[in-house]
Amino acid sequence: MTAPISSPSLPTLAAADAETYAAWFACLAEPARVRLLHTIASAPDAATVGGLAEALGLRQPTVSHHLRKLADVGFVTLTKSGTSTRVLINPACCTGLPHAADAVMGLLDSRPCCPTDLPSDVTVRAMRRGDLDAVRRIYAQGIATGDATFETEVPPAGELDARWLADHRWVAVLDGADEPVGWAAAAPVSDRAVYAGVAETSVYVAESARGRSVGKALIHRQVTAADAGGLWTLQTAIFPENKASLALHRSAGFRTLGVRERIGRHHGVWRDTVMLERRRDEHGCAPSDERKR
Repeated sequence: MTAPISSPSLPTLAAADAETYAAWFACLAEPARVRLLHTIASAPDAATVGGLAEALGLRQPTVSHHLRKLADVGFVTLTKSGTSTRVLINPACCTGLPHAADAVMGLLDSRPCCPTDLPSDVTVRAMRRGDLDAVRRIYAQGIATGDATFETEVPPAGELDARWLADHRWVAVLDGADEPVGWAAAAPVSDRAVYAGVAETSVYVAESARGRSVGKALIHRQVTAADAGGLWTLQTAIFPENKASLALHRSAGFRTLGVRERIGRHHGVWRDTVMLERRRDEHGCAPSDERKR
């Protein structure tokens, strides 16, 4: 007799996760809520019911109804302020909703290795001791945004030099110049031997160079050098409000581990951070070309 052919084990989504995600997607089955959520998430500050009604061309009672539905599943927060209601995106939504879509579509195990389409006018080279003044100036510009780091003052050059791994610190320059317009570095997470291949990463771009894909070039060099240099895990913590940094790291294969709620105080305010991690690509990323070295 022919032995019965056993079916391979198929991946499944946990029932509790499926129930949560279904509630989220059901809430967004109404187009007006999708538009509202987009407007609230894109707004630079808190929105009001009246402002949202005007922006979307809806009646205020209609907007209030949809906002309550969005608040019920945790997409937004509603806070009374005098006679108006302040509407803010729930930072956890910025990571939770994309994670849910990725989980449902089975994409969590097929993350990109590193960014493609690198800018032709950006060169990434090893950081030199003489770059530290420029690096500290760029760091200060990041601190000034309020959404880059818990640091409130730039550490001394000697402290930074001692903090970062010698072979995993980079600067970006534009158009053949030598003045850094961005930097990336990795620091060991522990001095225990078992964590020798685990590093915490940082990427900063000068205010004058933002929007020119400098961060893309830097993180490409950072992750490919890490893969080649024996670092098997890169990790970073990013404020949920820093959407550009979250997108940049996802393009380099970082995955969201979770949100650490109220993990630290920043200028007297409790802040959340999104924890992201990237594991070494066993097949190897496409290396940078010689121009990027």
